[in-house]
Amino acid sequence: MTPEKLYKGNDVIDSQDLEAAHTAKVDAKDKTLILTVVVVLLIIAGMAVAGFLFIKQGPDTVQGMGDATEIRVSGKLPGRVEEFYVEAGETVKAGDTLVKIHSTLVDARMEQAKAMEDVASAANKKVDAGTRIQIINGARDIWTQAQAATEITRKTYERMETLFAKGVISEQKRDEAKAAYDAAKAGEAAAKSSYELAKSGPQAEDRQASAAMLNVSKAGVKEVGALLDDQYLVAPCDGVVTEVFPNVSELVATGAPIMSIQKNDHWAVFNVRETLLKDIKLGSRLKVRIPALDKTAVLKVYYIRDLGTYANWQATKSTGDYDARTFQIKARSEKPIEGFRPGMSVIYESVEK
Repeated sequence: MTPEKLYKGNDVIDSQDLEAAHTAKVDAKDKTLILTVVVVLLIIAGMAVAGFLFIKQGPDTVQGMGDATEIRVSGKLPGRVEEFYVEAGETVKAGDTLVKIHSTLVDARMEQAKAMEDVASAANKKVDAGTRIQIINGARDIWTQAQAATEITRKTYERMETLFAKGVISEQKRDEAKAAYDAAKAGEAAAKSSYELAKSGPQAEDRQASAAMLNVSKAGVKEVGALLDDQYLVAPCDGVVTEVFPNVSELVATGAPIMSIQKNDHWAVFNVRETLLKDIKLGSRLKVRIPALDKTAVLKVYYIRDLGTYANWQATKSTGDYDARTFQIKARSEKPIEGFRPGMSVIYESVEK
């Protein structure tokens, strides 16, 4: 079979020659493409090597945060919140009245304590006046009244205990009845002592005992008065009320936090690698930037502590580096920074020489 011939003008072109020319043209394009890809890869590799050798990594940004001391205000008096005189966000001064707590139970205890003092005082006067039939009769009557009061409060307490066991009343009601019963028993004991003193006559020992009973009753009044002193809680320092926990009319227990006050002793806290400690020491002055205020400040380091192994910076072992421990640093300004508040970011820049 003879090769096909093509005609172009007066020239005759063989088809095999045409295919060979086409194949040579395609091979030339492929070689050019491959060469271009190789050149591009070599350029990228060269740039990467140059960057690795000549471009240095910038310093790490050490970011801290503003903080302050927060004090929880609480008292010894268990009772019901009657009124707040401040609210969250308000600035207070040391000694400002914050809240009033009212307790009917403690008020009753104060009345009982005062009554005990009156009884003891009367008994003491009787001893000083000498033994008279009127004194003896009066002491006996007081004792009889105290016995009656004890009996009534005992029955009340036993009923309250039974109701509490059945779940009818609260534990507080049961405790109030128990406190009244205990107070009545104490009053009965004091009245009995006064009566016996009146019968025995004004001896020297009797006078001493009477005086001691009077002192005990006065001490009881002072003890309850100390509780009532916490009826009005005051601010222990200058600062800002950050949170109020109970609401008006809610019950609070002894020592329960009523509100939090943030003191005006702001500082900044940083968690840094141990490699920075070669420059930072106790007493060092740090130049920092506060982005929220768009200003710089100088803080003095007063606290450095290791955070433990849980806060280590883990190194990549293939690089030949090592694990670095983390330290917590606290620093405060020697003069107030206007507008600086806890929670604001603080950027460490350098150590002042």
